[in-house]
Amino acid sequence: MIFFPPRYRAAVLHLAYWGVYFSFYFYQFGQEYARRQVAVGLLATVTLNAALAYFNYFYLLPRLLRTRRLGEYLALFAGPYATVVVLRVLADRQLLLTDMNRRFLYSPAHTWSVVVGVLFIVAFVSLLYFVTQWFVLEARAKALENEKLATELRYLKAQLNPHFLFNTLNNLYYLAYSRSERTPEVIATLAQMMRYMLEEANRPAVDLSREIEYLASYIQLEKLRLNSPVPITLTVAGQPNGRLVAPLIFMAFLENAFKHGVSTISTTAWVRVHFDLTGPDCCYTVANSKLPASAAPMGPAGTGLPNVRRRLALSYPDRHELQIDDLPDEYRIYLRLSL
Repeated sequence: MIFFPPRYRAAVLHLAYWGVYFSFYFYQFGQEYARRQVAVGLLATVTLNAALAYFNYFYLLPRLLRTRRLGEYLALFAGPYATVVVLRVLADRQLLLTDMNRRFLYSPAHTWSVVVGVLFIVAFVSLLYFVTQWFVLEARAKALENEKLATELRYLKAQLNPHFLFNTLNNLYYLAYSRSERTPEVIATLAQMMRYMLEEANRPAVDLSREIEYLASYIQLEKLRLNSPVPITLTVAGQPNGRLVAPLIFMAFLENAFKHGVSTISTTAWVRVHFDLTGPDCCYTVANSKLPASAAPMGPAGTGLPNVRRRLALSYPDRHELQIDDLPDEYRIYLRLSL
């Protein structure tokens, strides 16, 4: 059943049941009667059984579940049930009567077999009703879960964008305050990055090459702010074009590298960013030097890293590996994504 869309599963179950029912009795009675006679008799039987079963399925069962009145349900069911049993007995006597089975068709045993058989069919189709309702509930639960995950992803992205904007405006303020000639260049780069965030970042996936361009713009922005020969490298091995990735999934790691590894008063700072795309996966490495205690940023930890961990769990469940190495002289993260 998992191969059929949820809205078709109920219909497939019902068709399969009636197909098996008809085939089984057609084969069984085909050994004793002419096939035409068996087909006509089974069509009459299936029509009567299905009429009662689906009257119960579409009307009586929903009414019972809504009102919870079992006595009323049994009273409404008794009349149609008795009518179908009588019509089934008469139809069998008309369509399947031979000299050899006359005695059985007119016996109480045959009548009781019809009573039990009709009741069994109604009970089985009723079971299909509850199975169908389970499919409906499962589909609703899946839809709610997907909507919840999508809402959470939108929330995490909304947190990420102001976080980036706050950091960049701080940099811009520093350049403007120091009357740097590079302020217009920073504003132009920032405008380009904001355009990317508005146009691309709300999509579920973007081209990896665009994401790398965005990171390169951020690095350029940081270089302009630092105004010092800090070794900062971004290298790419392999071809990023044509590969899709969740937007801004790499950004928090790069921000942290500059926040905790680079300072205008440190002469030994460095940052290295590398993408390895030579295989089927996307491997992303960010390494940075550690600042002296006097130059290390103060204040509580930010929300960037926890947010990106959660985004990875939502966007790449069981399809990512994140390794963080806090070494004596450097801090390094390694992220592998199965695209």
